[in-house]
Amino acid sequence: MMQIEKFVKAYHIRSYEGNKFSNLRLVTLMNILQDGADEHASSLGVGMEFCLAHGLAWVGRNYHIKINRMPKIHEDIELVTWPSEQRKLGAIRDFQIFDSQKNVLISASSQWVLIDFKDKHPVALQEYLPRYPIVETHALLSNFEKLPEVARVDTSCTFRVRMDDIDLNSHVNNAVYPLWASETLPTAWLLTHQISEIEVNFRREGLFGETVQVITELNSEDYVSVHKIISAGDERELAKVRIRWLAIAD
Repeated sequence: MMQIEKFVKAYHIRSYEGNKFSNLRLVTLMNILQDGADEHASSLGVGMEFCLAHGLAWVGRNYHIKINRMPKIHEDIELVTWPSEQRKLGAIRDFQIFDSQKNVLISASSQWVLIDFKDKHPVALQEYLPRYPIVETHALLSNFEKLPEVARVDTSCTFRVRMDDIDLNSHVNNAVYPLWASETLPTAWLLTHQISEIEVNFRREGLFGETVQVITELNSEDYVSVHKIISAGDERELAKVRIRWLAIAD
């Protein structure tokens, strides 16, 4: 019988992983979540190695992240992650990040589908994967709701997809979309506010060399920004992002 356990991994935040405020960079946080998920999936026999050998790929559909506090430069943290649900055409994976005193810094839940790499169609997990253990608890309960449309355009920015943005599946890595979204906000806002919650709906693949446009609505009274990310070439929607902010104390 399989032992059911959560995956635990320690990280030390290096100076180059911090931003202007000595906090962990958003893109690095996303990469840490992906790193833990990848390593745990591999240890369960359903990770990258298995998928490559069978013409499959895990593709992210949604992220929901709540941040009590971002880790600081030179801080030691602990990532805990586990598969929390398995559905016919998808899986849920949860995360928690703790500081050295076991305080919860970050809680997150994510939704993934398994696709046939050749035709890009989702496949049933039970038919294509070996059995793996599920821990039926959640770090963050989320229904991964469909994010709203941008009601008005307060800011708009374009980004060129670099080779460095591309992952093993030959499309823009999940970590890049929240970064693009946050970068569209006014400098004065970014200098006086910090992220407390992020929701991401991934819609289509972003490809190397494309120009993407990020359209942003900022509701400053509610401390919420909504972002629509599209390909400037054919206007296909790549992702939607909603960010909740907190004012930085003086």
